[in-house]
Amino acid sequence: MALAAWMPGWAQTNHSGLVGALPAVTGEDIRLTIGHVMRTIDGRPSHGIGINGTVPGPLIRLREGQTVRLHVDNQLDEDSSIHWHGLILPFHMDGVPGVSFPGIAARSTFTYEFPVRQAGTYWYHSHSGLQEQMGHYGPIVIDPAGTDPLASDREHVIVLSDHSPMHPHMIFEKLKQMGGYFNFQKQTLVDQLQGRGQSAAQRAEWGAMRMDPTDVADVTGSTYTYLVNGHGPKDNWTALFRPGERVRLRFVNASAMTTFNVRMPGLKITIVQSDGLPVRPVTVDEFQIAVAETYDAIVEPADDRAYPLIAESVDRSGMAVATLAPRAGMAAQVPPLRQRPLATMKDMGMDMGAMDHAGPATAAESAIDPACPPEHAQMGHCTPAGAGVVPAAGAAAVDHAAMGHGAASMDHSMRDFSVVPDSVAKTPTVQTISPMPTDRTGEPGQGLADVGHRVLVYRDLIAVARNPDVRAPDRTLEIHLTGNMERYMWAFDGRKFSEITEPIPFIEGERVRVKLVNDTMMGHPIHLHGHFFELVTGHGDHSPRKHTVNVQPGGVVTFDFTADAVGDWAFHCHMLYHMHAGMMQVVSVRPREQAA
Repeated sequence: MALAAWMPGWAQTNHSGLVGALPAVTGEDIRLTIGHVMRTIDGRPSHGIGINGTVPGPLIRLREGQTVRLHVDNQLDEDSSIHWHGLILPFHMDGVPGVSFPGIAARSTFTYEFPVRQAGTYWYHSHSGLQEQMGHYGPIVIDPAGTDPLASDREHVIVLSDHSPMHPHMIFEKLKQMGGYFNFQKQTLVDQLQGRGQSAAQRAEWGAMRMDPTDVADVTGSTYTYLVNGHGPKDNWTALFRPGERVRLRFVNASAMTTFNVRMPGLKITIVQSDGLPVRPVTVDEFQIAVAETYDAIVEPADDRAYPLIAESVDRSGMAVATLAPRAGMAAQVPPLRQRPLATMKDMGMDMGAMDHAGPATAAESAIDPACPPEHAQMGHCTPAGAGVVPAAGAAAVDHAAMGHGAASMDHSMRDFSVVPDSVAKTPTVQTISPMPTDRTGEPGQGLADVGHRVLVYRDLIAVARNPDVRAPDRTLEIHLTGNMERYMWAFDGRKFSEITEPIPFIEGERVRVKLVNDTMMGHPIHLHGHFFELVTGHGDHSPRKHTVNVQPGGVVTFDFTADAVGDWAFHCHMLYHMHAGMMQVVSVRPREQAA
């Protein structure tokens, strides 16, 4: 007890517990005020930016089919904005300053008005500067126009986020000075002596490449406290249930920089929605939720006891903690943080195992991406997995690595531009190239392969309804996610947002296959505004539809989408500091008659 004050927040619990839903607003005319707030995180006062005086902002509850007017009063002395994340609406209501509207000037009001065309779990946040990190975010729940097929006895909205007493501009400055500034989990001699982590030879090889395998998250628990509905682990925020009830949990990852691994020891978790849209129920023990994703889950606690709700940061430097309990004041045993993961050669886009064990492929096998829907393969629209990523010009580099000469011999910095197309600019923003990126949508994420229970993967997701557009793509667009961790520069195809002069052009109604290739050792949750897209994961006309997808390090994600929303739309990594550093573009959808 004497040492309790020095324990990490997730290990300390307020046994009185905090019970209560988020404040909510509803109706056709909703008023929101952006302003400064003082809040208390685990007993410590902290300044932030909130909506209607709270962080998170109020739950906005809407109904499919209504029209809503949201009157937003900006009481800050700086411009602000609200982006309605995942909502399908006219582009000038999307809320991205400089792209879809001018922004909300200081001490002024702006009214958003749009029809509500969907149902599900979504969220809203600032798209101005780094205000999102300071608390400018909140959840949205849209009830279906008819009966909700996902019947439950009760529901709770679970908003996950990260909070730091350090001002976000100072965090960004620290990252620019040293990309690994917040990484306090680097390997030590003790790790090596105790057989944890890499061998001396492996460490030497990674050192020669100037790479750190412990660099899994840019901003960590060294400065972050991880929150559930704005409360730290000590607060013991509690969601109530009665034994035997079917409880719906609506998870929103509203963090600035944190990918969470979510589990509830003692309970199975059945995923029923992804990014607001229904999927066939899949029961797991744990799931990874990237920044800006949402998942709806059903749990059925049968016993009259408390269950822990744990959202562990991907680098395992901390966790958000809450309790699911039949009564207030109960607390559950919180397990310790698991051992932090280490990046592997696969995370660098060098999957030697796949080359060594794949065996010879026939010409037919080599010609079709195994994730390609059958109807697309029959029409010749699918290319080999990884095609275009390592063209013939880069074959020598790949062979060199595969023959055991080591990654360190590849120019020590992996900047072998022969393995990328000419569309990638040869700039300092490209520190590494993935010579053998692979589709990792069938993998659970870093550090989750050996946890001993079932973890959700993207390929588990299957849409309940047939996709609205099942045409084969008209064309394919390949985009490389690039970065320089030493200088903290992030970009698409080697070009920062500030260096881009033209948007990515699309014609209204065209069907496009987009291949995202991650040339970095960081995961990137990529979000496309104004559209849903279908992940190409082998489920044909029932491919899961999402608005945000996490591209694992050294990985490839392929999706198809229909450019059916005319206007200019933001397209970016949802890691806030990655976007701020340059990993953003504009997608421009022009009317077909104009294109003609």
